[in-house]
Amino acid sequence: MTNLQQAPAPHSLVKHGAGFVLSGVIALAIDMAVLAALTRVFALPAILARPIAISCAMVAGWLCNRHFTFAVTAPPTLGEFGRYATVAWGAAAVNYAGFAAILHFVPALAPEFAVVLSSLVAMVVSYVGFRYGVFAKSSQH
Repeated sequence: MTNLQQAPAPHSLVKHGAGFVLSGVIALAIDMAVLAALTRVFALPAILARPIAISCAMVAGWLCNRHFTFAVTAPPTLGEFGRYATVAWGAAAVNYAGFAAILHFVPALAPEFAVVLSSLVAMVVSYVGFRYGVFAKSSQH
């Protein structure tokens, strides 16, 4: 830390962390709702439904993270979305690989439970990418 930078106040770290958790919960809820709808209502196999669910969750996550986690006030840009999508798809690949592996090795497990487990691992990957790649210049946290 340079002399010009100040350590963030503890309350701002709590707000930052809570924003990331809230954004993740919203994205996860959308992911699970779309997955459930596609598998239960439209009888699409979970392995095929999941990329669609992830795509829907990704858009919601981008908007939520901009607002709740990183408090970005500048208008969104194509470059920012491109960086976000790159990180999000990288995390989604980790998530999907974990999801597929869980269902492969434990086929009786409910797909929604596999989503939760694989999402926990992907959460770490996404935060690091969002914090230090996508929103690094706009974030004060």
